[in-house]
Amino acid sequence: EPSLAVAAAMRLGAFLSALRPALPLLLGLSLGCSLSLLRASWSHGAAEDRCVAAGPPAPPARGDPPEAEEGRPGPGHEDFRPRIVPYYRDPNKPYKKVLRTRYIQTELGFHERLFVAVLTSKATLNTLAVAVNKTVAHHFPRLLYFTGLRSAKVPHGMVLVAHGDERPIWLMYETMNYIHQHFGSDYDWFYIMQDDTYAQAEQVKALVTHLSINQDVYLGRAEEFIGGDEQARYCHGGFGYLLSRSLLLKIHPHLDSCRNEILSVRPDEWLGRCIIDFLGITCVSQLQGQHYYTYEVAKNTEPEKEEEEEFQAALAVHPVSDMTLMYRLHKQFSRIQLDRVYQEIQDLQMQIRNLTALTPAGEAGVTWPVGINAPFLPKSRFEVISWDYFTEQHLFSCPDGSPKCELSGASKADVSEIIESAMEQLNRRYQPLLRFSKRQLLNGYRRFDPTRGMEYTLDLLLEAATQKGHSHVLAKRVSLVRPLSKVEIIPMPYVTEATRVQLVLPLTVQDLDFVANFLDMFAMNTLDTHDNALLTLLFIYHPYDAQRVGQVDVFAGVKAMVGELEKRYADVKIPWISVKTEVPSQVKLMDIVSKKHPVDTLFFLASVWTEINMEFLNRCRMNTISNWQVFFPVHFQEFNPMLVYRGEQTASSNTDFLRDGHFDRHSFAEACFYNSDYMTARTKLAADILDRDEVLESMEVFDVFLHYSGLHLFRAVEPGLVQKYTLRSCNPRLSEELYHRCVLSNLEGLASRSHLAMALFEQEQANST
Repeated sequence: EPSLAVAAAMRLGAFLSALRPALPLLLGLSLGCSLSLLRASWSHGAAEDRCVAAGPPAPPARGDPPEAEEGRPGPGHEDFRPRIVPYYRDPNKPYKKVLRTRYIQTELGFHERLFVAVLTSKATLNTLAVAVNKTVAHHFPRLLYFTGLRSAKVPHGMVLVAHGDERPIWLMYETMNYIHQHFGSDYDWFYIMQDDTYAQAEQVKALVTHLSINQDVYLGRAEEFIGGDEQARYCHGGFGYLLSRSLLLKIHPHLDSCRNEILSVRPDEWLGRCIIDFLGITCVSQLQGQHYYTYEVAKNTEPEKEEEEEFQAALAVHPVSDMTLMYRLHKQFSRIQLDRVYQEIQDLQMQIRNLTALTPAGEAGVTWPVGINAPFLPKSRFEVISWDYFTEQHLFSCPDGSPKCELSGASKADVSEIIESAMEQLNRRYQPLLRFSKRQLLNGYRRFDPTRGMEYTLDLLLEAATQKGHSHVLAKRVSLVRPLSKVEIIPMPYVTEATRVQLVLPLTVQDLDFVANFLDMFAMNTLDTHDNALLTLLFIYHPYDAQRVGQVDVFAGVKAMVGELEKRYADVKIPWISVKTEVPSQVKLMDIVSKKHPVDTLFFLASVWTEINMEFLNRCRMNTISNWQVFFPVHFQEFNPMLVYRGEQTASSNTDFLRDGHFDRHSFAEACFYNSDYMTARTKLAADILDRDEVLESMEVFDVFLHYSGLHLFRAVEPGLVQKYTLRSCNPRLSEELYHRCVLSNLEGLASRSHLAMALFEQEQANST
């Protein structure tokens, strides 16, 4: 019997050990079933209680949202319920492929937040309207100026719409029609103001973020009609007013009737009466807990001395009589806003300190500065962020790799501002006991931390003076941080992917060995896929080869390849241009190509080692914007396989993509730009050099756009451009800078440091034996 008990215990233990991994699952299932049964009993009991209480339902409490029957949301909540729209296609209509957009915002039908319309006139366009444009226009995402008659010259940077009639009611009528026609389906809120109004742009934007977009809103400074209904109000135009998109859509069909039936002298009264008569909506000064505060400026007022709470809380100030008053108001409100921000920062820092003291780390967990991300902690020696050493005159970490260079430009301004800020903080902390003055910057260190910003450490030689006049020289180390500011989304023009790309390929005699691979990749990735791309070849003849072109054409083989492609693809034509020169200047070659193409051509200036693919061509289209931006990709250059693999297998697999190589930042051979932008920059260059064509030999297309255009130069690494290793031939006839960049590109493209070290080690081992 004891043996049987032991055997049974052993079997039970084996069973439990086998069941142990499934115990959490069984416990979870049993617990879930128990809770569901318990919830079902509660729900059943609650239902029975409701059945017992017969009679009409109790009215909802005051202030509670009305609820519909069967638990459905009441009025005003329909827009927040997800609705599934079934797909239906009419079988009687031909099927048409739907064009899907690449942008989520367009796909989901989102609207922009705020549109601003400024009513001006021919008399005040160059005065008050300019002041509005310089003070608040850059704070609003979209702002247009509306006038009856326009002056001969429109101020720079202002988008003006002229209706051709100075009558105030007609101007308001045409403005409302224009806003509805062009922007009614793109924006949620419409703010209308006059050019004699100063509006706090940030406060107006904050106001619309706190209002619901599914209501008819007519918000502003409510005024009574003269001799009218006491309950009806219109929004005073001098203080601006806010209209919702739904109200704009509802009032637009009645604008013609309002123009014919309502008589008024003031446009704001006319619009208010129109909205009241046809929609029954009156102007309000507060809505959904948000107040529209205004302030009326008295004559001979001094904004710097205004300390009233009504003035500081105002969203709009009226009337502004001249430009000077507009600028003074903007300065005063900017100071008020800055003081509020500093006070809010101090309050947040105090809250962070109080909360951090309650955490397990205690007060030691508070980072400096309070509220800024902690410094980046490297996980390996390869992630350590190095410090750059500088003095007031020199920088010891130069962009060109030299050990020492003069501190100038933005770097010099940065260092001067940091030293000035350090002295200001020291004096603010120790005054009136001590007064510091700088004698010398002993040592300076700075580094960029991507998690928080630019960090500085300064060793300053200071002279400290006491209140009694005693002075003493001491050295003090200070640390400063320039934190990363709020990320701003820059509005960019819309770009379509259907744009045709014109490839331009310059060829010299040294490039003949690589042309066949280039044409094969071009045919496979563009012609076979029917991509909207064309190719133009640029044959660069040496003067000696040009004289012998009748007997021996060095590019005869390339022309034969082009002929074969044109036979294979009947609808494809690949033109070529022949140029004779000893110095193949990139700018001179581009001048020839530019004259033979329309101004709206999108050029891709390629090199013979480039492998064209659809992925990059799409990025070329998206990153190049006419009259806005040009794109200079940084291609990926593979290393010398003889040094990297040393006789091993050189075929790269998909997992090794972009591993044995580097992005060649010294090369500017590839570029995407529009012909119109190039012609504009080239015209400015021609006026600067005054027919000194030898200057063009020291420049590239990148230099033309950098120095002679106001466009954005977008330069980024491009994994879609991969080039096999080859030793470039550097032309010594070009400028010293271009030749130096070519040599550096060849040297850095040999191999990585580890590969070069291994090659030297093997060479030393071979020599030693």
